Amino acid sequence: MTKFFLSLHVLAAIIAVGPVTVAASMFPPAARRAQAAGHDAASLGTVRLLHRICRVYAGIGPAVPVSGFATAAGLGVLGDAWLIVSIVLTAGAAGVLGLLVLPRQKALLEQLDGAAVPVERSHTVRLAMFTGMFNLLWAVVTVLMIIRPGSTTGA
Repeated sequence: MTKFFLSLHVLAAIIAVGPVTVAASMFPPAARRAQAAGHDAASLGTVRLLHRICRVYAGIGPAVPVSGFATAAGLGVLGDAWLIVSIVLTAGAAGVLGLLVLPRQKALLEQLDGAAVPVERSHTVRLAMFTGMFNLLWAVVTVLMIIRPGSTTGA
């Protein structure tokens, strides 16, 4: 059963986290391009699509830690330090996404839709910074999952 949960965990991570990291990274430059293009429907459509991808896949994201807990329980590693650090970093990444990235994306999208107030570059720069933090947290978690101290793979 552990192999089943591990497979679900890896698939959930690839399917849920991958699209969010890419779409969130693409959002700030797309928002700047949409601002420069004015009311160009294609540019605004791209920004809307990127935000929607982030929202939808963030909703699928909880499958990653849920399947991870099931895997960790099956492997008997729930108390291991590397796993606890991974859990804390995953919670941090979820917080950054839910509290910093998605709300700022929504606000920028609303500004672009209204076009009354120009989007300040500092807003997209800050969003890019928070997105980078989110991506870095997931990269560290991924490395911990691969290297995991005490691993029986010899890595």
